[in-house]
Amino acid sequence: MAYDDKREQALRMLTEKASELGRLPKRGDFDPEDVCFIKQKLGPFPRALEQAGLKPVLRPPAALRSKQKRKRAAERRKLSRNQE
Repeated sequence: MAYDDKREQALRMLTEKASELGRLPKRGDFDPEDVCFIKQKLGPFPRALEQAGLKPVLRPPAALRSKQKRKRAAERRKLSRNQE
């Protein structure tokens, strides 16, 4: 099974469990092996729920936050050079 197939399988496991339960699935709703598989393919459980579209994304990905931080720092440097 290819990486994308396994990722899709993990997403499917989450969405099917959510429709079965009628609520957001919790780690305890899965066998430990299934939780390990989901986390291995999708990351921490809250992020996995976000990727499955079951939970709204509360914070942007780390790469985007880092890019925004670098941009703000560059703007501050530019302003400080202009004030000198």
